[in-house]
Amino acid sequence: MNASKRLQIFERLRALDPAPTTELEFGTPFELLVAVILSAQATDRSVNLATRELFAHARTPHAVAALGVEGLTPFIARIGLFRSKARHIVEACRMLIEHHGAQVPRSREALEALPGVGRKTANVVLNTAFGEPTIAVDTHIFRVANRTGIAPGKTPRAVEGRLLSCVPQAFRRDAHHWLILHGRYVCKARKPECWRCPIADLCEYRAKSAPPDSA
Repeated sequence: MNASKRLQIFERLRALDPAPTTELEFGTPFELLVAVILSAQATDRSVNLATRELFAHARTPHAVAALGVEGLTPFIARIGLFRSKARHIVEACRMLIEHHGAQVPRSREALEALPGVGRKTANVVLNTAFGEPTIAVDTHIFRVANRTGIAPGKTPRAVEGRLLSCVPQAFRRDAHHWLILHGRYVCKARKPECWRCPIADLCEYRAKSAPPDSA
């Protein structure tokens, strides 16, 4: 895909949603960090249901650490892998208290040192909480980048590198949100809804789908 097409794609996505953001509910960088850790292999809806209750009782590293694993578990039991996530979150809280003054660090290295935090989670926190022009590649973004031809790659890390090099600077801060929302609601995994896609004429996916009633 050439640079002109990419520019048009992001111009259209921006026109449709000038201020995109995550669908996870949060009020502070710490709340976002907890929500993103919980979101692995879980829907944003299930995470939001859990964190609404959790953050009403405990919304700081000190408060969550005081709950401990046993106290935290009932709040997140509806979420997949909740036992390991509870351990990771409580230990991450302890590390935040001991090493970062109970604040979420703004450094990738420090974030990735926390239990339950990998590169994707660190990118989400850096981008959404701190406004850094990072791009977290989840399954939606990996699919959209490859299917459309925007930034093909065989691994999430390869796709991330391509996106960071080819997305115009003016769009880089919000590219993560535009692409994930596009993949979640339009460019779906099983059957992309190409007939209502705002970038269908620019997309390089050959097997474009037709409206259901056209069969």
